[in-house]
Amino acid sequence: MATGGNLCAVEKRGRVHVITLTGTGEHRLSPALLSEIRSAVAAARRASTGGASALVLAAEGKFFSNGYDLAWARAGPAPAPGDRVSAMRAALRGLVTDLLALPVPTVAAVTGQAAGAGCALALAHDAVVMRASRGFLYMSEVDAGIKIASFVGELVRQKVPDAVARRDLVMKGDKMTAAEAVRRGIVDAAVDGGVEDVVAAAVAMAEELAGRGWDGENLAGIRKATWPGLWSKVNDCGGLSPARPRL
Repeated sequence: MATGGNLCAVEKRGRVHVITLTGTGEHRLSPALLSEIRSAVAAARRASTGGASALVLAAEGKFFSNGYDLAWARAGPAPAPGDRVSAMRAALRGLVTDLLALPVPTVAAVTGQAAGAGCALALAHDAVVMRASRGFLYMSEVDAGIKIASFVGELVRQKVPDAVARRDLVMKGDKMTAAEAVRRGIVDAAVDGGVEDVVAAAVAMAEELAGRGWDGENLAGIRKATWPGLWSKVNDCGGLSPARPRL
């Protein structure tokens, strides 16, 4: 049975905790959505103490996430739009911190468009599978005239191995299909079919990783040691409590 808040659902499939961004919208990363995802990740962390497990993040509809909720950032006289963008960046940084410190393997099921901060969120996972027909990665900041936070820049630098691919993604705003992202070593697999086929492939990958029976705290420590620059940038304010997000 799926549980969760108004913006995401959580269910257990075998040893895999599946967090699904619900609805047919763009899954814009507002503080409210980021807070719900962080709460779901925290619940998965608590549940992981009972044995081997893994986590999958997926989304309903044609979008995985279309980035920050810029309409929310521009709405209302206070706080100022710049403050609201900073709030979303802080909330995303906290979520990336949580994922890096999570003592279980993580897989992103990119079921559709992953743009801007949504692309960064996908890349923050240990593995990524994408929908072959509809999914694409797009760092939209250069087209939208938005600055890239330093931790996002470091995330892209660490998770996109090829310098030309990084340039095309960040400086040219290329929209990379699943096949192209696989060829360039950015994602692990392109999956034919619909949303559920992509989620099923991600769950199968996560289940296989859970079956390795790794020591969770050691796994988290290896992440931090492998990407020390990224860990340093996201952890300078520490992991944020889901109950008290520092916005």
